[in-house]
Amino acid sequence: MSSSPQLLTDPFLQLPTATGVRVVWFTEFAGSRHIVTYGEDLNFTAVATTIKLSRTREDERSKVGKQRREGEIYEKIAIRHIWRHEAEVTGLTPLKRIPYRVTSVREDGESVSSDVFTLAASPPAGMPLKILLTSDHQLMPMTPANLQKVAETVQRVDAVFFVGDLVNVPDRASEWFDDNRGVAFFPCLQGRANGEITKNGITTVYTGGQLIQHAPIFPALGNHEVMGRFSMLTELKSQFSNPFPLTVSEQIYDKNAQALNPNNDPEMRRTWLKNHSFNTDTYEEIFTLPSTSPGGKRYYAVTLGDVRLVVPFIACVWRIPSLGENAKGKYREREQDFDKPMEWGYGQHIFEPIKKGSTQYNWLVQELNSPEFKNAKYKIVMFHHPAHTLGENIVPAFTDPVQKIERNLDGKIQSIRYEYPQHEDYIIRDVLPLLESAGVQLVFFGHSHLWNRFVSDSGMHFLESSNVGNSYGAFIGEERRNNIPIGYQEEYVATGDPNKLDPIVPTIAPLIDENAHSLPYVASNDITVFTILDTATATVSSYRFDTTKGGEVIKFDEFKLKESKI
Repeated sequence: MSSSPQLLTDPFLQLPTATGVRVVWFTEFAGSRHIVTYGEDLNFTAVATTIKLSRTREDERSKVGKQRREGEIYEKIAIRHIWRHEAEVTGLTPLKRIPYRVTSVREDGESVSSDVFTLAASPPAGMPLKILLTSDHQLMPMTPANLQKVAETVQRVDAVFFVGDLVNVPDRASEWFDDNRGVAFFPCLQGRANGEITKNGITTVYTGGQLIQHAPIFPALGNHEVMGRFSMLTELKSQFSNPFPLTVSEQIYDKNAQALNPNNDPEMRRTWLKNHSFNTDTYEEIFTLPSTSPGGKRYYAVTLGDVRLVVPFIACVWRIPSLGENAKGKYREREQDFDKPMEWGYGQHIFEPIKKGSTQYNWLVQELNSPEFKNAKYKIVMFHHPAHTLGENIVPAFTDPVQKIERNLDGKIQSIRYEYPQHEDYIIRDVLPLLESAGVQLVFFGHSHLWNRFVSDSGMHFLESSNVGNSYGAFIGEERRNNIPIGYQEEYVATGDPNKLDPIVPTIAPLIDENAHSLPYVASNDITVFTILDTATATVSSYRFDTTKGGEVIKFDEFKLKESKI
C-alpha cells in the first residue's frame, strides 16, 4: 500500500427513483469507508455499502497491466479481487441536477476522490429526454470513437439503453475495467478510453464519452453476459463458450443427488446447477436493476419520464455455423464427441424460456397489462436477439434445438444434428403478437453488429443499431449467409430477413453502393453508428461516423414514434 489509492472506475448512476438515485463505483481494495458527497456545496453525504465481486478473474489471455503477450503475467487463471461500492442519494428535487463526487478511504487511511459529476432523480412524465440506444460494444476497436462522437454530438444524454453484449467474456475483469488496449467497457462509457484507430496511415486516439457518470444505464442480457460451466483450471474464453442446458444439468443432478448433496441443501443444489450449466453472476453483481420480476435482474421493466422500457431476457448461446466434422456448432456435434454426451454443445440452446406458458412469457403478459405500461406515452421493448434483420445471427430460428441422432445397425452414433423449425420461432410466434396487441411502438435489439430497421404492417418499428465496433455483414440480394445447411429438414434462409419484412432505406443520407443504389443497412468496419431517441419530438435519429475520414458526424436516418393512445 505504498502507492496512492486509485479508483478502478469513475462513479456511474443506477436505478433512479422520484427522489433519489444510486451511485456505484469500483476499487481494488476493500477500504474502510466509501462515501458520496453531493449538493451545491457537496455538503451532504451518503455512505456506501460494499460487496466483493465473486467471480471476476484473469487468465493467460487477459490483456491487463503489463501483460501484452499470452501468459506474460498470468500463467494460469486467477481470482481478481474487486470491490463494488453503492450509495443511495436521497431527498432529491425533481427536475434539479446537482453535483456529486465519490471518495474511497483505503485501510491505511489514504483516500482517493473522483472528479465532480452531476446526478438527478428519475425524470417525471413530460420531461424531454435524449436516450442513447446502443449495444454490442465487446471491446471492439471503434467503440471509443463511437461514444466520443455521441458525447460531442448530443453533449449529455439522459439515459443509456444498452441491449446486450457489453463485453466478450463476462468473468474476465479487465474487459470491464482496464483492458490495456484501452477499450474496456467502463472507460469507453466514461471518457477514459484510449482506443487507437489507424486508417490511411494516420493514427487517431479516441477516449469514448463521459456518459454514465451523469446518466443511468439500463442494460439487457446478451449471450456475452452469460458464462458457461465454471472452472479454475480452464481458461476463461473456453468457459464462456461452454454453457450447458440447465434442463440437462438438472437431469444429471437428480440421478446423482444423494452423492452430490446428501443433506439436500437447496443452496448447494443451486450452486452445483449453476456451476454445471451457466450463470450471469458478474453482470448481476455489477448492475443495480429492478429485481421484482420472477427472473430478478435477468428481466425487468422500468419507467423513465414518458418511456416505459420493458427488457426481457431473449438470448441463446452462439455456436459456429460450420458443418465440418470438428464443429461443435449450431447444426451438429463434433464426431469425436459422439460418445461423450458431457461434451455435447446441444446446439444453439436458449438461456431463459420465453415461449408461451413459460414463467417469463407470463411475466411479459402481466407487464404489458400493467397501468405503468398502459399509461406510458412511449412503449419500448428491448432484447438482444433480433426479431428482423439482414444479419447472420437471426438464422436459425429462435427456438429450442431439436436433436436428431442417427445410428447404424450396431447402435453406433453416425451423426448428431440439430433442427430449428421456423414456424416455432418463439419471438415471431409468441412474443411479437403480444407486443403488437399492446401497442408497443419500438422494438430494439442487437446481436448482428449492423444497423438496419423494419416496420410491421401495424406500424411497430424494429431497430437494430449494433454497428458500434465492427460488423459481420448484411445479407441481401446476392449476398448469402455462411454455412447454411443443405439437405436438412428445415430450409434455412440464406439472404434477406427470414421473418419476411423488407428493410427500410434510411430517410436522410443512406450509404450508396458501387451501382449507385441506396443501401438499407450499415455494415462496416470503418463506419460506426449510434442512435438517439428524443422524447421531446418522438424521433429516433441514427448517426454515422467514418473513422477513415474523420470530420463530421452525419445524421442518416430518422423516424417518428406515434404517440400511444392511453
